[in-house]
Amino acid sequence: MNGSDMNTSSLADLTEVLLAAATKAGAGAADAIAIDGNSTSIEVRGGVLEQAERSEGVEIGLRVLVGAKQACVSASDARPETIAELAERAVAMARLAPDDPSIGLAEPGQLTDIRDAAGLDLNDPDPDPTPELLETLARETEAAALAVTGISQVQAARSGFSRRRVHLAATNGFSGGYARSDHGLACVAITGEGLGMERDYFGDSRLHRADLMDAAEVGRIAAERTIERAGARKPPTGSYPVLYDERISSGLIGHLVAAINGTAVQRGASWLRDALGEPVLPKGLDLIEDAHRPRVGGSRPFDAEGLATTRRVLIENGVLTGWILDLATGRKLGLPSTANASRGASAPPSPSVGNLELTQGDKDRATLMRDMGTGLLVTSMIGASINPTTGDYSRGASGFWVENGEIAYPVNECTIAGNLRDMLRTVVPANDARPHLSRVIPSLLVEGMTLAGA
Repeated sequence: MNGSDMNTSSLADLTEVLLAAATKAGAGAADAIAIDGNSTSIEVRGGVLEQAERSEGVEIGLRVLVGAKQACVSASDARPETIAELAERAVAMARLAPDDPSIGLAEPGQLTDIRDAAGLDLNDPDPDPTPELLETLARETEAAALAVTGISQVQAARSGFSRRRVHLAATNGFSGGYARSDHGLACVAITGEGLGMERDYFGDSRLHRADLMDAAEVGRIAAERTIERAGARKPPTGSYPVLYDERISSGLIGHLVAAINGTAVQRGASWLRDALGEPVLPKGLDLIEDAHRPRVGGSRPFDAEGLATTRRVLIENGVLTGWILDLATGRKLGLPSTANASRGASAPPSPSVGNLELTQGDKDRATLMRDMGTGLLVTSMIGASINPTTGDYSRGASGFWVENGEIAYPVNECTIAGNLRDMLRTVVPANDARPHLSRVIPSLLVEGMTLAGA
């Protein structure tokens, strides 16, 4: 299907049928979501097609409200008889659910007038790439990685594409939808053999194929990263500064964002539950959510409850300005929604964020390493032990040991630990964030973490 042919009219009709069925079954109010799309993924290994996957279909979801009770149901079958049965089941489930005074649709006056994603450029107008083209791109990625001296094999070289349409409608009068595309390339390369084997990766994902990196470049970067990891060993144990590389630094900010999510806050399960209006980052740093960045994956014209998304400063000059809320969590906290509702077909809305941008510093990563002197540059993380109430933090890590401001040797099998509140209050950002990503977060230097290695 050509991207220019993509529209949400049939999905809009489908959501109206769902709402009518819900009303007929006895729902006092309801909202419905319909999603359809297709995806193709190609993987090659050793110059041979290893795996090819293709999926397409429609998924529908219905939330019904009966007084102060609600229930959600979903299906991948959009036949009229299925929809009627779905609505009846949802209403029966809702009548058995506990009362929740916080639930409810938005008032008509709260709804945005924007009903599509015009101007956000989220959907590639070019035709879908053929499986043959995707296979060619995967082969080029693998060949480029294997051409780098020292690479023993490529674990996987992948190329993929997806296009997805979504439409949301509710009995309060909202009805809107849009389409989104995604192109991706990824490569995992290996150097060495047996116990001396090391691997690393690189990938690129864009909404428009015209923006996607060259396949050979993706393979080359994955291979060069892998070669740098040859001979990795454990670092020393002690208290050292840790520099989070740009490719994984968004995870650290992600822990902060999780702590200001309204769901965690209203449950009292957040280490930042008492921090509203207090410093949580160093002075001079802002954390901005902007849902209207063109051609960026986390952008959306409205949230899952039909409210207008916007640009919002979550942390200003280091100070936490507010929570991340949908309608229900906002009501529980006595606050208005921040238009952060998100949902799939099988669950009610819940708060989440998309695009984020952290203020960048005035130094590059190499300068921060020189400032660090001796410590750990982290490029990959595995596992996590995060106490959501206290912010105590422990994660497995690998990367490079830094001495006298220069990389000394690659490291693996170590653990870094600290407390997120303390860590984030001392964070120093570099200036190397990639502007096309949904989360524009630079490398981050954190002082005084506990490192467990050799």
